[in-house]
Amino acid sequence: MRTTVVIPTYNEADNVVPMVQALWGLEMPELDVLIVDDASPDSTGAIADRLAATNPQRMHVLHRTGPRGLGVAYIDGFRWALAHGAEAIVQMDCDFSHSPTDVPRLLAHLPEYDVVVGSRYVEGGRTDEDWELGRVLLSWWANFYARAILGSRVRDITAGFKAWRRESLAGIDLSSIRSQGYVFQVEMAYVSQRLGYRVLEVPIYFEDRRIGQSKMSVPVKIEAALRVWQVRWYHRHLRRRSV
Repeated sequence: MRTTVVIPTYNEADNVVPMVQALWGLEMPELDVLIVDDASPDSTGAIADRLAATNPQRMHVLHRTGPRGLGVAYIDGFRWALAHGAEAIVQMDCDFSHSPTDVPRLLAHLPEYDVVVGSRYVEGGRTDEDWELGRVLLSWWANFYARAILGSRVRDITAGFKAWRRESLAGIDLSSIRSQGYVFQVEMAYVSQRLGYRVLEVPIYFEDRRIGQSKMSVPVKIEAALRVWQVRWYHRHLRRRSV
């Protein structure tokens, strides 16, 4: 199954090479990597370009010059992957909070499901033991809050580690996805549910980033929570469709 792993980056110069090498080390010859760089000032994009030059069949770089944001970066990456014939699309972070070794586990379930989520909040899933209590509670509350408002059956609605069937992404009007921050994950999960997609949550261990600074601050999480109401309003008319 031809698979493209879409990884948005901003200031991930220390992580991009080991992440790509770890993905290549999975012994999945049909897997390629797309780095979607938001004009990182730390030369992440240039580093990715040099790596791509060593293996242009399996590594691609999309340099974004428009408005920055996680949501728009993923949308651009998804469109690129669909246009280049990917049969499965994986989305994940570059900081190793999502383990590359879990990618095959997610992909293994795509024949039976439309979306497979790497979940922290199903049985067997867990977060880094070094997280402070406040961070644990904030993450739990954000999930509970969003799920309650949207009536979500997905326990980890804020998850950013997912595998999509080509048909699933193609069935979403990506131009209708308006979120540009971390609420993008919530919006995509809600749209998937409204469309009647078959979603499976696979337990993962969510490790704290190894190198660099997290971009998920408390104000960012609070803003995302407030925007959940907008997500509900935007997609109130969506109806179930087959994939």
